[in-house]
Amino acid sequence: MLLQKYLQTIAILLDCKGILLAIFCFLFLLQWRPNQNSLFTNWPILGMLPSLLCNLSNIHDHITNALNKHGGTGEFIPPWFTQKSIVITSDPMNVHYITSKNFHNYPKGHQFQENFEILGQGIFTSDSEAWKNRKALLHSLFKQQSFCLFLEKIVREKVQGGLLPLLDHAERKSIEVDLQEVFNRFSFDNICSVVLGFDPHCLSIDFPQVVYEKAFNDSEAAIFHRYVLPRCLWKLQGWLGIGKENKMRKDHQILDLFLYEFIRNKKLQKEARKCSSGVEEAELDLLTAFIKEKEKNSKVDDKFVRDNTLTMLAAGKSTITAGLIWFFWLVARHPLVEAKILEEMEDKFPAKEENTNQMVYGIQQVKKLIYLYAAFCEALRLFPPVPFGQRQAINADTLPSGHRIKPDSMIMYSMYTMGRSKEIWGEDCLEFKPERWISAKGDEIIHVPSYKFITFNAGPRSCLGKEMSFIEMKMVASAVLRNYHIQVVEGHYVSPALSIGLSMKQGLKVKITKRSTLEEKSLI
Repeated sequence: MLLQKYLQTIAILLDCKGILLAIFCFLFLLQWRPNQNSLFTNWPILGMLPSLLCNLSNIHDHITNALNKHGGTGEFIPPWFTQKSIVITSDPMNVHYITSKNFHNYPKGHQFQENFEILGQGIFTSDSEAWKNRKALLHSLFKQQSFCLFLEKIVREKVQGGLLPLLDHAERKSIEVDLQEVFNRFSFDNICSVVLGFDPHCLSIDFPQVVYEKAFNDSEAAIFHRYVLPRCLWKLQGWLGIGKENKMRKDHQILDLFLYEFIRNKKLQKEARKCSSGVEEAELDLLTAFIKEKEKNSKVDDKFVRDNTLTMLAAGKSTITAGLIWFFWLVARHPLVEAKILEEMEDKFPAKEENTNQMVYGIQQVKKLIYLYAAFCEALRLFPPVPFGQRQAINADTLPSGHRIKPDSMIMYSMYTMGRSKEIWGEDCLEFKPERWISAKGDEIIHVPSYKFITFNAGPRSCLGKEMSFIEMKMVASAVLRNYHIQVVEGHYVSPALSIGLSMKQGLKVKITKRSTLEEKSLI
């Protein structure tokens, strides 16, 4: 009798386990079921996270291949315990719809602001009226002729007094240099001068360690980390004070200390000059403009000044650095393009005297360099400084591709993939070919709609600093290429870093030779 009851109990337990197993299998298959819109393998419970992590080292190319297989638009499904799925697209019609035609339904959104919380509420992260006010302020500043001349003066002085002497030193000593590190420091000095009216002198032969410059670089990598890990995990890291979240918190503190101290000193200097002369001297740096806005508007506080100042520093530094390093890498690999750039400069501005070699072209001069402009467009097409954009839907919607968008859903568009789209750029989309940008007569740049050439964004949120960025990059590139030949060190491997900006993982190691030395060798 006892044995019978024991066997019955075992049978009941086995039945329960069978039921539980059946339920588990059902849930497993429910998660596993194929989805034609899914970009990657959708694992039960973990979603597409394993595929993302396994391909993290070449994530941009991995996403590009996946989007091409799915007609340009697909769905990324995160682990089931985290946020909703994300629609990723490289379809120009979808991008045009999101950034322009139905712009008001697709703000940056709270998830974007949370990922970029270190920037506060500057123009890059704000929405609605706050964004409009910041845009109007910056637009009024950037269109002033005096500001353009101010920018030209800063770039010219830094190229002549910092960049060319450093490259000359490396050439004389036969030193290999990391061109990414050089341009990182050059861009930071420049943008600090434009935004703060202060040159931190990061660019010098001994490469001094500047704490707040390093904090900028480290925070970009930490922000990218937030896009890869589920929100609950990086939040947990922050709560525990470990990993990249702990590092970003320290970077945040470093930048806050630096900026608030600088804002305070700037206001004191401004008052001191006004008291000593009786009038307020005109200053063209952006920090002064933000402080003036604070004085005019009682609703604006020091945090407004801090947020907008930091946003401008971050935007100016990252765009110029990335634009220059990928340009020089591509030009170094394409001697014919380099020859055409030099030919154009010689044709427009023939060197009549020896001292013209150190000359830095100004705004009006670089505007005449059509082929150089086209080469930069081509470099930025293939390697956009910010490889993806993000928006968040307010209301339910349907994209032109037919994909349905739920309220509060995140939509990401891959600028990197769009630059490699055969549908947009043709079968030779992977080639570095500046000629694709030049008219048949060769005297002007062919216009490409911003929702196709998306590097500087599109629609109302197009980058206000686009033309200023081109001016600075062309001034730098023309001065460097006129004086030096840049050769990538043999065996140096180049790949994108895991960062919110498209920097190089191992930097760009190069050898530098003076043009005059090359010419002498060619005559021997």
